[in-house]
Amino acid sequence: MFGIGFTEMMIILVVALVVLGPSKLPEIARSLGKGYAELIRSMRDVRAEVDRASMGLDEERKIFQNPAKMVENIMETTFPESKKPEEGTKPKVGENSSKS
Repeated sequence: MFGIGFTEMMIILVVALVVLGPSKLPEIARSLGKGYAELIRSMRDVRAEVDRASMGLDEERKIFQNPAKMVENIMETTFPESKKPEEGTKPKVGENSSKS
């Protein structure tokens, strides 16, 4: 923890006990613990938000890597009734002609 060994930690605790007194030490330790827990919780939330944003950017990057696929998706969502003809099939003569 922060590169502090056991002996250094004991010296810090003894100095804190002498300076603050035995009545204030538990209260201050409790406040430090709550502050540390809040800091960790906030860092976890920030990390989750950054991960969520990066996933969205990955999806956008995939879309823009293939512009033809992007246009195809837009056309399918905008005009769902128009379907692409199946590959390998040719329209018959007069199939798409208007009838009177």
